[in-house]
Amino acid sequence: MGTMTLTGKGRRWLLNGHPWIYADDVADGEGTPGELVPVFAPQGESLGWALFSARSKIALRMVTREEEQPNRAFWEGRVRRAIQAREQHGLLDPAGACRLLSGDAEGIPGLIVDRYASTLVLQTGTQGADRMRDFIVELLLEAMPFEVTAVLDRSDLSVRRLEALEPRVEVLRGSIDGPVEVREEGGLVYAVDVREGHKTGAYLDMRDNRRRAAAHAAGGRVLDAFAYDGLFGIRAALAGAEEVLCLEQNAAACERILENARRSGVADRVRVERVDCMKDLRARAEAEERYQVAVVDPPAFARNKKERAGAERGYVELNRRAMALLPEGGTLVSASCSHAISRRDFTAHLASAARVSGREAFLEALTGAAPDHPVRLGLPESDYLKCAFVRMG
Repeated sequence: MGTMTLTGKGRRWLLNGHPWIYADDVADGEGTPGELVPVFAPQGESLGWALFSARSKIALRMVTREEEQPNRAFWEGRVRRAIQAREQHGLLDPAGACRLLSGDAEGIPGLIVDRYASTLVLQTGTQGADRMRDFIVELLLEAMPFEVTAVLDRSDLSVRRLEALEPRVEVLRGSIDGPVEVREEGGLVYAVDVREGHKTGAYLDMRDNRRRAAAHAAGGRVLDAFAYDGLFGIRAALAGAEEVLCLEQNAAACERILENARRSGVADRVRVERVDCMKDLRARAEAEERYQVAVVDPPAFARNKKERAGAERGYVELNRRAMALLPEGGTLVSASCSHAISRRDFTAHLASAARVSGREAFLEALTGAAPDHPVRLGLPESDYLKCAFVRMG
């Protein structure tokens, strides 16, 4: 068994609450890739147990601060705790969808598992998660309150390169012959391409924000930009929007939006246009189009701190264009999934967009991800999603 000894700086960093230890803060030690190793302070004091990476800049991801080595009962407790939290939030409807395990935020580093009806889709992003995959899946299947018919490993993340891991797509249980249908309350029905779709197939973190946005849509026109599977727009149509326009650049996603609208019974009020959203928003503003609600939910503009300056320009310009489409009293729903952009930064970018637009804007709410994507105190990286609800003056 390997062991790791931290530097004084590494010890202080850990005692301040962050569960990640960088390679520069490891003074001495050895271990095999993905091994669970004991961690010690420079003077020999036990600091707990961590999963070791032989290649990543994040050398250690702490699992526990206890001196005793985690055993099967320990990991079973972590998995059952996560399942119980979803149950408490009413997220275990067998026909619905939710994130079952949220990786480092729930003390199972590097492993996320999403559920679409009775299909589980997992992704491992670290050597430790790769090593523990089958064991954790076994515990999940034991803890689930209903039968799981299929398990897919969609570990094709680019971040795996940082851990010297090759991309992998593998069916671990059952079979997956096509899209998985999900049914949510309120009549939302949608298909998830678990093999080829973004992330594990869908964006489950926006569930509550879609409902909140839909509450502003009754009787009006709604624009859903960067729509992906169209769930913001379709939710709005289900809530009584008169007309919904979804803008999306990906051809397969455009087809999926139309199919999801049909499944949900609102195909007559949902249109799709395949466009470059940034360019298209400018053209619509110049044409003086108006919408009651405009949703802008783009891909991450800043994947790290070095990209923050460019992200600021992007967020200001994007939101300026969206604001131009809204009348007084209209609602802008603007999101950022860039963990490098803080909530304070994001609201500052929105304020700049309003200033450039010559508009008054009022922040009515600033929300985050749905509760099955928990924010772990001490791990700011888990607080990545910002969704602003802005009333235009």
